[in-house]
Amino acid sequence: MPSSYNVRSRARERNSVLSRPEFMSLNQPLRGGAGGAGPSESRGNSKRPGQIKHQTSQPSEEPTDSGSKDRREPGKMPEEDCMQLNPSFKGIAMNSLLAIDICLSKRMGVCAYTSSSWGGCRSMVALLALTGHGITWIIGTIVCLTRSNTLAGQEVLVNLLLALILDVMTVAGVQRLVKRKGPWEMTPGFLDSVAMDIYSFPAAHASRAAMVSKFLLSHLVLAVPLRILLVLWAFLVGISRVLLGKHHLTDMVCGFALGMLHFSLMESVWLSSSTCQTIISISTLSWSPFF
Repeated sequence: MPSSYNVRSRARERNSVLSRPEFMSLNQPLRGGAGGAGPSESRGNSKRPGQIKHQTSQPSEEPTDSGSKDRREPGKMPEEDCMQLNPSFKGIAMNSLLAIDICLSKRMGVCAYTSSSWGGCRSMVALLALTGHGITWIIGTIVCLTRSNTLAGQEVLVNLLLALILDVMTVAGVQRLVKRKGPWEMTPGFLDSVAMDIYSFPAAHASRAAMVSKFLLSHLVLAVPLRILLVLWAFLVGISRVLLGKHHLTDMVCGFALGMLHFSLMESVWLSSSTCQTIISISTLSWSPFF
């Protein structure tokens, strides 16, 4: 027979609150804790369902806030992106003019290749463009200078030679800075490489033709038909490079303006006859400063 002590302990266990099914988990030790954890520790570590739900919901709020922050950040565009998406009237006008310039220049490049619509005239147009080449004019001016016997002629030719050198160097420098490509992909020829006429802006032939024509009109006495032919030649030299697909229309217009600027600059620093004779003497190694 069981002893009275065992009977009383069983009755106490049945009457205990912890023996109920809803409180059975309080008597079980923690799985991740130490083996000697008692009911008090498990009771202290246990949390109400409301607290657990509240704590589990807190970490989820942080990524939600960061996610909403990430969603708000793309709305703040950088300043340069805002300018591209909402350009000003000036930007729209410039882009429109550049698009028109490229479209018209491509349409006018009818002699760009032999297979183009005017490909049969390519050699004649190239010959016309050669008359405005810098190397052609520099060599021709030097030849005329060696054959000139008058002081007035030598004065004009020396100043023209310096103007041509200034034009070649200035155009080459601007082209190196801008580095604008032509309307058609073409490799520069030998003479263009020698004259450093590699890029499109500004048009070197148009600049040289405008400067030379204005120079000759100002310092030579020519009849009216010759003056008209000289102006027509300058215009045809500039347009020939557009027909060959080397330059845009804006390159040609800026080239004409740059040529007029070179002429004005040379007029302001015009070398006198004595200075020109000194330069000729130095170049021919016949100059003597003592005699």
